[in-house]
Amino acid sequence: MTTRKKVLIGIGVAALLGVMAYMAIRQPRGERVDVRTEEVGRRDLVSRVTATGHVEARRAVEISADIAGRIVELPVEEGQEVEEGDLLLRIDPTQYRAAVRKAEAAVAEAEAREARAEAAYRRASRAWERTRKLRDAGENYVTEDEAEAAETDAELARAEWNAAQHAVEQARAALNEARDRLEKTTIRAPMTGRVTRLNVDVGETAVVGTMNNPGSLLLTISDLGDMEAVLEVDETDIPRVSVGDSASVEVDAFPDGTIAGRVRKISNSSVQGARGQAGGGDQAVDFEVRVALRDPPAGIRPDLSATGDIITAVREDALAIPIIALTLRTREQLDLGPDAEIPAGARQSGEGVEGVFVVRGDSVVFRPIDVGVAGESHFEVESGLSEDDTVVSGPYEAIRQLEPGSRVRRTGETADGNGNGDGSTGSDTSRNGS
Repeated sequence: MTTRKKVLIGIGVAALLGVMAYMAIRQPRGERVDVRTEEVGRRDLVSRVTATGHVEARRAVEISADIAGRIVELPVEEGQEVEEGDLLLRIDPTQYRAAVRKAEAAVAEAEAREARAEAAYRRASRAWERTRKLRDAGENYVTEDEAEAAETDAELARAEWNAAQHAVEQARAALNEARDRLEKTTIRAPMTGRVTRLNVDVGETAVVGTMNNPGSLLLTISDLGDMEAVLEVDETDIPRVSVGDSASVEVDAFPDGTIAGRVRKISNSSVQGARGQAGGGDQAVDFEVRVALRDPPAGIRPDLSATGDIITAVREDALAIPIIALTLRTREQLDLGPDAEIPAGARQSGEGVEGVFVVRGDSVVFRPIDVGVAGESHFEVESGLSEDDTVVSGPYEAIRQLEPGSRVRRTGETADGNGNGDGSTGSDTSRNGS
C-alpha cells in the first residue's frame, strides 16, 4: 500500500469518526494551539515501492520422467555443476529393451505378410490379364463368370496387399515408440547449470511427471549466472511500477549491501489467481514483479528471502511539504455549501478535500492543494502553495483540532507572542529535532 494512501486512510477515518471528539477537545476560540511549522521549500523526492519476495534463477528446468521405472544410476549430487548433455540419471531399461525386441519382431512379421500379399496380388493380376485377353478374343475360350471371378480375385489380392502395407507401417510406428521409450530411460542435462534440487536416490521409482503431482519432480537444474528477485507487489502499488524501473534488492543472507536491479517483467494476473485461490474481501491481492539482478554476490542461490525497493518516480528540486501536514476537511468544516465550488487546486476524495493549514500571523487558513509523488517523508506539491509559505507540520493531534481561523502558537514561542517562533526553516528544523 502506498505511503500516501496509508496516510489518507488514517486521516479519513479520523475525520469521519472523530468529528464529535474533535468538537469536544478543541481549545476555545480565543486560546492558541501549539503547533510545529515548516516552510514550503524545494527538495529532491524519490518515490519507492517496497515489496518482499525471494530469489530465483531466471532459467531453471524442472525435470520429470516421461516413463515409470526404478532408478538404477544417479551420477550427480545436489549442488553439482553439470554441462548440457551430461548424464543425470538412468531408469532400469530391461522391460523397455524387451519391448523394442518385440516390436522389431512384429515389424519383421508384418513385412513378411506384406511380401506374401504382394506376390498373391501379382499372381492374381496376371491371371486376370490372361482371362481378359481370352474373353476379348471372342472365341468363347472363357465364360463371363470365369472372367468376373478372375477380376474379383485380382481386386481382393490388391486390397489384401494394401492392408499388409498399412500393417507394416503400424508395426514400424510401434517400434519407433518402443525405441523412444527406451531412450527416455536415460535423462541428460538439457542445459548447463547447477543441480539446485535433487528429490530422488538410486533404487527409488520414478513416476510419470504431471503438473499436478509435485512428487513426480526428480531434480531441478538452474543457471545461477542469471538471477532475479521475484517480488509480490500490492495491488495499490502495481500501477506505479513499469518495466525498466530501477531497483535495489536486499537479500537476507547477504546483509552487508544491496544488489542493483531493473524490473524485467510484471505479471498480468495476481499471485492468488495463479495459485488458484479464491480471493476474499479482506485478502490482500499481490502481483508478481520480476527484477533482474546485476552482479549478484557469489554464493547466491534460489529461494533466498529478498526485499526490494523499486524506484517509480524521481522529482528533482520539487516543491514539497511534510507528509504529516496533509489533512482532510469536509465541506461542512470549510463552510462550503452543497453547491459551492471547490477552490482551484483542491484535490477531493470520498472523505473531503485535501489540503494544509497555512500560517498567517498567529492564525491559520486552510489551503486546498494538489500533490504528486510521495517521498519518504514529503509530498510533492503540484498546485495550491508557493515557495516560502509556512504550513503546520505537526503534531498530528494539533492538526486534527485546527479549523480555518484557529489561533496557533509555534513551538518555542512565548505566551505573549515573543520567542523563537519566527517560522524560518532552520529554526523549525532544529526545534522539531529537539
